[in-house]
Formats: sequence, structure tokens, C-alpha cells
Amino acid sequence: MSFERMWRDLAPVGHSSATGGYRRSPFGSAERECAAWFEEECARRSLDLERDGNGNVVAWWRPDQADSAGAAGVVTGSHFDSVHDGGAYDGPLGVLSALAALDLLRERSFTPSRPIGVASFVEEEGSRFGVACLGSRLLAGSLDPERAHELRDDDGIFLLDAMSSAGLHPSLGSSGLLDDVDCFVELHVEQGRDLVERDAAIGVASAIWPHGRYRFDFIGEANHAGTTLMEDRHDPMLTYAMTALAANKQARLAGARATFGRVDVRPNATNAVPSEVTAWLDARAATSRELEELTAEVTRLGTERAGRDGTRVVVSEESSSAPVRFDEGLAGRIATQPGGESWPVIPTMAGHDAGVLSAAGVPTAMLFVRNPTGVSHSPDEFAEWVDCEAGVVALADTLQRLTS
Repeated sequence: MSFERMWRDLAPVGHSSATGGYRRSPFGSAERECAAWFEEECARRSLDLERDGNGNVVAWWRPDQADSAGAAGVVTGSHFDSVHDGGAYDGPLGVLSALAALDLLRERSFTPSRPIGVASFVEEEGSRFGVACLGSRLLAGSLDPERAHELRDDDGIFLLDAMSSAGLHPSLGSSGLLDDVDCFVELHVEQGRDLVERDAAIGVASAIWPHGRYRFDFIGEANHAGTTLMEDRHDPMLTYAMTALAANKQARLAGARATFGRVDVRPNATNAVPSEVTAWLDARAATSRELEELTAEVTRLGTERAGRDGTRVVVSEESSSAPVRFDEGLAGRIATQPGGESWPVIPTMAGHDAGVLSAAGVPTAMLFVRNPTGVSHSPDEFAEWVDCEAGVVALADTLQRLTS
């Protein structure tokens, strides 16, 4: 299967032998190498490439049938970028499976009645510029261009400069790249163990939980770690620590998710009481109301603790994603297999480009491939080879049914 050869080709790119994880930072060398590899693979298949200036690409297989002229296409695909020291499957599995599915359809001598596109989106993880699904948001016009102009990474590099340095020609408004699309289907490794518990290799998404990212600035007073009495301190690290514990407790009580996964400390010296701690909260819940209640409670508890510590807390929302309900008719059509069997239809707590496109009005569905560990955003992320192959077949079958 072509999938195996492509996986071997791409596996070394951005891989760290020290951690076992991947660092494919958006617009960085490893991610751009993946982008170039993708275009080479598309050229190998004689696909028509369409690009926007921001790095998003769609490669089209356009049928020769005269009656397909002007027909809206079906698009599949995913992304190549990763979180820092992330896994191999989150994103690339969907792109490689899409190309392999086209190969399989051609092996079947199938000719689609409408165009099939394979998409590669940029900066899905939000790992560099802090906005999840940045590429698809720009493509769909759901990110304010003025805000995009102001985005900077941790090194102070502006988004536009990073794009230009990568050889792109950024235009931060809606690109129209998917204007003539009838539906989008994204294949993704499952980020959880639902399919393991169901003993199923393939699943179909029903919904995505709402998701928010929030910046917490804990402001105190720098002082000497040795000479300052404990009762005389205004230590923002204590306020942060208690807020993180509160977030964990509140999320458990609500059946939600709350994670402080990134922290910046100033002056960041072993022998100094910090002057300021900045921490970023990732919060998710089953409904928007539950998410709002969770973040409000964490903020309240953090503020109360700050009052006892003699510190201050300033909270600002950096990004938010509304709940997504995938097209039920499309999901049901994909999940129901010939012979009466059905793939399970399950929700996901992780954000995806598919969710952005769904919110923009594109009929959208997702296929999941079983992950035996349930681990994601980690080097331990995994999928069995037989399940990856099943995913390629499932995607090919889905595309065939949608374009017959």
C-alpha cells in the first residue's frame, strides 16, 4: 500500500531522537519540508494544486467526465504541524490516508462524478501563535485579519513575518479556497479510548466540545528568597499553584477538562520570589454554558486566593471555539455500512479544522482511527498498522460513496 511508503518517507521529518516526539512548528523548516513533500506527492499523482497565500493547499483530482464540469467537490485532509514533542499521527495520518485513499480508488478503476480534493492546512495546533486551527480560520474568514496581524510567537516574531520568511505571500482574509466544496471529511487518529472500549477500528464524529484558551496574569512582588519572611511575601506563584489545583478540582466535579499546560515566570530565578507568573488555561466542556461556568469559577477561586496572597489576577480570553454538531445526515450516511453494520458515532473533546469548516457552513464529517493507548499530543500517541490500513479503506469507501 502506498501509505506505508509515504509514512516511511515522512517519519524522520521533525523527529527528535532525544524525546521520541515531533517538532513541526508552523512555518518552520520541518513543517515546510512536510509541505514540500506533500506537493511532490500531489505532482506524482497529477493532482491540480490550489494555494492561498497563508500556506493552505488543496490538491484536486478532477474527473474527465464532461457532466462533472462545475460540480462541487468533496475534500478530505488534515495538517502537518505538531505541538512541541507531539506524536506522529495527529494530523499527518489524515493527509497521508487521503492520498492513499485516492490511490486505492484509482486501483479500483473508480472515476468520481465530481472533483475530490486533498487539503493540507497550516498551524492547526496553535502551538506557535496561540490560535488553534489558524490556517482554516483564515481560509474560512472566521479570524479577524486585524487580530491576525498582531499575532506574535514567543520569540516576538509576527505571523506575517513568519509566513514571509517561509516563502509565502500572506493575505490574512478569507481566501475562497473551499468556495466550491460540497462537503469535507477529515480522518484523524482518535484522541481517547472510546473506540478501544467499543472494540471498533473506525468511528464517526458526532460533535466537538466547546473549547477556550485563557491567559492568567498573576501579579505580585519580587523579593529575595532567603531574606524575605514567608508572611511578608506577595508571591504570585502561590496564587497560580492554588488556581491550578482549583481548576483541576472544578473540572473533575463538572465532568469537564481544565489544564494549565504553559507557564512563564519572571524573573525566573531560583533565589527570587517571582514578580509575575503568566499561565495559560485550556478549558473544555460538553456545552458552552458549562464551559462559561467552569472558567468563571476558576477565575473566582483564583481571585479569592490572590486576595489572601496580596497579589492580583488578570484573566483574558485568547481564543474560543463554539460547540460543533457535525452534519447528522452526513455522519449517518457515512456511519451506515453496506450489509447493515455501522461504525460507532462518538463525540470528541479535541478541536479540529473540520470543526472550523463546519462552523463556517460547510457540511462536515470526521472519521476516527483507533488509538490503543488513548494518548495524544505525546510521543506515546499510536495507531496499529492494521487500523491505519482500515482507515485508508474506510476513507476510500466514504469518498466513493459521496462521489458516485
